[in-house]
Amino acid sequence: MLLAGALSVVGMQGAWAQAGFPDKPISIHVGFPPGTSTDSIARILGEKMSKDLGQPIIVRNKPGVGGTLAPAEVAKAKPDGYNLLLSATAPMNTAAHLFKSLPYDPLKDFVPIGQTSWLPMMLVTNKTKGLDTFEKFVAYARANPEKLTYASIGNGTTSHLVMLMLLTKANIKMVHVPYQGSSQSQADVIGGNVDATFDTMVTVHPHYKSGRLNALAVSTNRRAEMDPAIPTLEEKGIKDFNLGAWIGMFAPKGTPQPVVEKIHAALNRALQDPETSKKLVALGSEVVVSPTSADFGVFVKQNYDLWGELVKISGIERQ
Repeated sequence: MLLAGALSVVGMQGAWAQAGFPDKPISIHVGFPPGTSTDSIARILGEKMSKDLGQPIIVRNKPGVGGTLAPAEVAKAKPDGYNLLLSATAPMNTAAHLFKSLPYDPLKDFVPIGQTSWLPMMLVTNKTKGLDTFEKFVAYARANPEKLTYASIGNGTTSHLVMLMLLTKANIKMVHVPYQGSSQSQADVIGGNVDATFDTMVTVHPHYKSGRLNALAVSTNRRAEMDPAIPTLEEKGIKDFNLGAWIGMFAPKGTPQPVVEKIHAALNRALQDPETSKKLVALGSEVVVSPTSADFGVFVKQNYDLWGELVKISGIERQ
């Protein structure tokens, strides 16, 4: 009788905690440095969601190891809704297929909340070699195997894998130079230390518009809304090339469903807010709203399988 009463009290306390959520600041963990796509989107959404939920939302950056440090941290966090993860294709889809061991399971250690964005990627080169069209880029690379270098934001990240797919389909060889984030990788491409990079349009397009980089093509099978003047790889003869990066929000496994639903609702309200949506679109992010958290879970699993197949096709060995 006493045990039953104690369990009843514990259950009531849990229900009270969920009903009162949130009653303290929330952290959104990001596995990439400030200035990257994921970071910028986290800050824009965090600002709007903070006003909606009535509590501060703090963005915490933990860059490195291809964006996997933040998921590893959130996977171990208390599942109460106060530590969230805004992550992307690389840490949540491709990393498990590229690394022999991860400190988390992308499909089992998290509860999906909702997708936020779809990010077309753009191939850019520096101004030093005159490779200002895709045709010149491919011709030079084929004539000079492994003489060109390309930057990525880390081993196993989307920028790494998308470039590997391009090298395979275009039958060219380049040398990979991994970095910890877009800011560093793009700085070295702009400076002429590295020849090219394939990164999200949101981060590289400003450098193209300012005249510091050449834009050669986008990775999706239709031209990007942000700049329809830039051709697709399909148009340049690289068939069946339609890749991009997604960004979405997660909570640790075991987070109560009422809390997940409350965060999901706040996230969707933020995404559907005209001013917030305008800010995201200005970044080059194509806004995506998941009808339910379960829908996002299905999407994550489908993309996990897709990128796994792409890794196999590329012949990349696990590191």
